[in-house]
Amino acid sequence: MGIAGQVTHIVSALSTWWWLLLCLMFLLYIGLDGADLGAGIFALFSKDEEERGAIMASMAGFWDGNETWLVVAGGVLFGAFPLVYGSAFNYLMIPLAVALWAIISRAIAFEFHVHAIGSKRFWGWMFAGGSLVAPFGAGVALGAALQGFPMAHGMALESVPGAHASAFDAVPHFSGNALSFLSPFSLWTGVGAVVAASLAGGLYLCARFLPGDPIHQRAKAWTSGFSLVALAAIAVTLIWSYAIFPWAAAKWTGPDWWFWLAWLVIILGFAYKSMMAHAEQRDFTALLWGEGVVAQLWIALWATMYPYIVPETWTIQSAANPANSLAVFTLFMTGFVPVMILYNWYQIWVFRGRFTKKSVYGGH
Repeated sequence: MGIAGQVTHIVSALSTWWWLLLCLMFLLYIGLDGADLGAGIFALFSKDEEERGAIMASMAGFWDGNETWLVVAGGVLFGAFPLVYGSAFNYLMIPLAVALWAIISRAIAFEFHVHAIGSKRFWGWMFAGGSLVAPFGAGVALGAALQGFPMAHGMALESVPGAHASAFDAVPHFSGNALSFLSPFSLWTGVGAVVAASLAGGLYLCARFLPGDPIHQRAKAWTSGFSLVALAAIAVTLIWSYAIFPWAAAKWTGPDWWFWLAWLVIILGFAYKSMMAHAEQRDFTALLWGEGVVAQLWIALWATMYPYIVPETWTIQSAANPANSLAVFTLFMTGFVPVMILYNWYQIWVFRGRFTKKSVYGGH
């Protein structure tokens, strides 16, 4: 193998490694902070400010740690896949900005609500509203990304008099506009993300509050309803994706169709186990099975996209940084991942106890 072949092999190995880690980081964010966001959506329908305060306080020990994974995922995109990072903030500027502003508003509400007197109700609604808007914006961005980024070559030359096209032909540039992300499918994935977060939030609240507590009782009914809505949303998304994405249809009905069918059966099995555990009031077990459904769906999505990181736009290797940059990035950054996982686990373990509406609110 010549030098060029060795460099290609290194880029392929390191870019695939960071693609896998990126999948893991987004999954940890979706699984952990998704439950927090869903609990906030539940708070939109709380009967009083005391209940909203109790919901906020129940996640006070680890909500900010959960959101760290989103920051790290953005750092991985910047360091390992800069083309995706750069174009994403053109194509997805509006839905990402909406989601980020909602997350920021929610974080501010966390800090202000506990100290507020006359404005406590305002901050309670800010927390709940941000919890609804954040998954919707993120879901819209995901749906738009699955449809591919509108890119072209040579766009930078339009405002450069006398420049030669050959100098820029190899450089892709975003060719859409601020509203290119909007489509019926991307709006639907925004709704689907809200449904998924609402279900995760209900499972989380059941696991956090003692049986018989008012919040637990309402969350139990909430979760039972959203379990069916979530299954319907999954079915609609799969059918719609099969209809509009040739790259997905080719894999799901290709030679390995039996593998994807088995995967779907496993997902349905996880969903069934979660629903049965919830009905039997084994709340923490139901939450784990529910998170398993999220993990299975997310891994299936990334496996379907492979070898693309953005479908029909960039493969993993074509979007990656050069070999020397990837090598340095890998050397210095990989070691932080297990440390963060251990830190997250420790936070959850320390704050694992269950509460009642009165006891939690009293500390908030």
